[in-house]
Amino acid sequence: MAKDILSNLTPARGSRKKRKRIGRGQGSGHGGTATRGHKGAGSRSGTRYVAGFEGGQMPLVRRVPKRGFTSPFRIEYQVVNVETLERLATDGKVQDGLVNPEILVKIGVVKKKSVPVKILGNGELKAKLNVSAHAFSKSALAKIETAGGKAQTISSSVKE
Repeated sequence: MAKDILSNLTPARGSRKKRKRIGRGQGSGHGGTATRGHKGAGSRSGTRYVAGFEGGQMPLVRRVPKRGFTSPFRIEYQVVNVETLERLATDGKVQDGLVNPEILVKIGVVKKKSVPVKILGNGELKAKLNVSAHAFSKSALAKIETAGGKAQTISSSVKE
């Protein structure tokens, strides 16, 4: 076998496959019906099935039982625990003890500025922080205030 030289290099066997060319005559192996089958809507040009169409069978969306109620007014919050705030304070990532959604996004604790933030009371808090968020749990409020900090609620109309 010849030594591998740049001029002799070829792709590995089986790594390159020819594209299936449809409707290019009988010699191509995909002529005639061009892989569309015989008759029916799928064989005609200009057909489009609606998403979820199952060939006349009752669609899955209609077969599965529906239960309960989903409120269109539900607010999805990004959650930050009190223990996370404590860790940020001890690591020195919070300047002047000020915490708000913009700072949390900048630090990387919260992903989106456009989604409201809720502070939950999981963990301990010893640092004195002024926290601004869209919502607080009762336990988080109590922990922030017992540590000597302040909790300020921001209006929830966040749409950017």
